[in-house]
Amino acid sequence: MQAVRFDGHGDTDVIDYGDVPDPEVGRDDVLVDVKAGALNHLDVWTRRGMPTLDLAMPHVPGSDAAGVVLETGADVTRFAEGDRVAVSAGVSCGDCEFCRDGDYPLCTSFHVIGEHVPGVHSELAAVPEDNLVAVPDGVDWETAAAAPLVFQTAWRMLNTRADVSPGESVLVLGASGGVGHAAVQIADHAGAEVYATASSEEKLRYAEEIGADHAIDYESTDFADEIRAHTGKRGVDVVVDHVGEATWDDSLKSLAKGGRLVTCGATTGGRPETHVQRLFWNQLDILGSTMATPGEVDDVLELVWDGTFDVRIRDVLPMSETARAHEMLENREGFGKVVVRPDSDY
Repeated sequence: MQAVRFDGHGDTDVIDYGDVPDPEVGRDDVLVDVKAGALNHLDVWTRRGMPTLDLAMPHVPGSDAAGVVLETGADVTRFAEGDRVAVSAGVSCGDCEFCRDGDYPLCTSFHVIGEHVPGVHSELAAVPEDNLVAVPDGVDWETAAAAPLVFQTAWRMLNTRADVSPGESVLVLGASGGVGHAAVQIADHAGAEVYATASSEEKLRYAEEIGADHAIDYESTDFADEIRAHTGKRGVDVVVDHVGEATWDDSLKSLAKGGRLVTCGATTGGRPETHVQRLFWNQLDILGSTMATPGEVDDVLELVWDGTFDVRIRDVLPMSETARAHEMLENREGFGKVVVRPDSDY
């Protein structure tokens, strides 16, 4: 079969599209005829080898994909040939103390399809049954592929970790990205007053279209100053920051006393300076979050499938142009998700 692959870590020139062996289908696996995949920033980090990754090479990346079931392993009970499915990439052991409590993202051996083990940006993919969700008829492949990772991540951040309530105020940084555009919609759905940052008039307009009450151009203004001005120097109740070093200090400055900062990533670096005095004096909470439980995945995807949440697609490319898709993410081009499709289906 044909698949996206790389033989070593580096820049986009390490990415290739070519022949790899067909996947082996284990007893708990489902063989999926992949119709579409989607890019996330973790694909960029995996390609670069950050943080330190010890991957078997060549590595097939990709944590988001959707397609049709071709074959099922002997122990599979939830899916059958012809079913429409999408990948939910977080893999848990199911047996540690956290899994027994139902909080699977805290699993002591938690790992991610495409990041720590072979991914799904290929013509065929063998995926554990527990890592698939059903896709209703009428949902297009691009939406099905692009929704799971970012919407489950944003859902857990805002609903489970930050516990956003109606009437609270939420600032979403990087609203044009995958997690950002999901977080804007989820915060709006929760009844919050939503502030969003982006870097162009077009992106700001998109943010407003999907639920932002206030859109701030972070390239022309200091967003922390803008937040203080908008809120009468109070600040917001919650900041969603997946940017890291470049925004961390201003994110903390943007919080009201007793506010919560929730983070799932650090696309500009993971070692920001923190003014500890601000933390204890303003009694701030910093909350880490990643992926979601199966129940959280089901809850948010139901709202994607029924059209409550809009999965914005910035471009659809053949898998042979995945290097270009990586460049779009790195250069912050466009609004929403980048989708790739097998060249044979493009």
